[in-house]
Amino acid sequence: MKDRFVGIAKVGEKGQIVIPKEAREMFGIKPGDTVVVLCDATKGMALVKSEVFEDTMDKILPGNK
Repeated sequence: MKDRFVGIAKVGEKGQIVIPKEAREMFGIKPGDTVVVLCDATKGMALVKSEVFEDTMDKILPGNK
C-alpha cells in the first residue's frame, strides 16, 4: 500500500496544495518542476509529472515535435 498511498494534502485558501514529501521523493519532483492535472468528473483527479506525460504522449502520437 505504501507505493500507492503516501499522504493527505490540505487545500489552502488560494486553492494550493503541498504534495507530501514522500510523494515528491517517490516521483523525483523538485521545486520548479511542473505537473499536469488530469481530471475526470466521476473518477477524480491525478497529478502527473509533465515530462512523464510528454514522454507518454510522444509514444501515443509519434512525430509531432
